[in-house]
Amino acid sequence: MFWFRLFLVACLLSILINTGITIAAHGWNLLPVFFGDMAAMGWPGQFNFDFFTFLLLSGLWTAWRDDFTLGGCLLGLIAIFGGMLFLSIYLLILTYRHHGDMGEIMLGTRRTRAKS
Repeated sequence: MFWFRLFLVACLLSILINTGITIAAHGWNLLPVFFGDMAAMGWPGQFNFDFFTFLLLSGLWTAWRDDFTLGGCLLGLIAIFGGMLFLSIYLLILTYRHHGDMGEIMLGTRRTRAKS
């Protein structure tokens, strides 16, 4: 669990640094660039589209894991827009909340206990 948590912290810190540098150089103009690359139908847009489907999957998993409650759906939306910045924090919290039990981290307590 130590190495997984270290990976999550490394992702979080590197994304924070990279995002800060990018915002300083280019401003907050992400969405027009992101979707504009997709509309151009080139390789940067293909990568963005592929990445966007991962964001959607992350949001869907987050909402599902929290049983599609209002809070879970809100977390799912944050996951879609927050990407790994959100997911690294969310998973770090879950690793401590569930004492490193990957079943509970990935499925949630209710689903894990229902299988017992």
